[in-house]
Amino acid sequence: MSGPAGRGVAGGPVDGWRWGWRETWGGDWRAALSITLAFTALLWVIEVVDQVTPLYLDDDGVVPRTASGLDGILWAPLLHVGFGHLLGNTVLLVPLLLLTLVGGLARGLAATGIIWLVAGLGTWVIASPGTVHLGASSLVFGWLTYLIVRGLYARNVSQLMLGVVLAVLLGGTLLGVLPGQPGISWQGHLFGALGGVIAAAVLRRRRAEALPAPTW
Repeated sequence: MSGPAGRGVAGGPVDGWRWGWRETWGGDWRAALSITLAFTALLWVIEVVDQVTPLYLDDDGVVPRTASGLDGILWAPLLHVGFGHLLGNTVLLVPLLLLTLVGGLARGLAATGIIWLVAGLGTWVIASPGTVHLGASSLVFGWLTYLIVRGLYARNVSQLMLGVVLAVLLGGTLLGVLPGQPGISWQGHLFGALGGVIAAAVLRRRRAEALPAPTW
């Protein structure tokens, strides 16, 4: 017989929302973990090179409103002011990047690209002249906001639940978007966080078409 109107099969839409467990947790964990660890290793290798050679790569970060500082948009998230700075970012970078990628590698990488670009351009436009901005924290803030809000855009219950958990556990981190702490690029944090929201909006999945009621 037919089920009650408005009900969907498991994983289907319920009042416009989908459970979507697979889209949150059912991705390729091995590939997501490999990319996460490879990116993290790259950051540490770059910092070792910066520390033991005379290259002084820190000069290659974002330098606001200078033509020569535009290429820093590409390099800034890869550079850090010492191992302490890098370690502090790594602690959150690994779990947040892993969670971003495991819901879909292509979507997670696209979100990372959007965050990277928005954070760099925003910092280049509004930060104080004569300063240099670098560090993966702009990506960390972007991944965090992306994971928090993507469930709202996608109307995905499981993603929303993950976002609530992250907001409770790490929501205080977002205070880093506020100015006031010397030596901290709040501009990078702010535009990284904004980039995460933009990525969630741009990359949201179309809501599944209403499924017919199950027939027994």
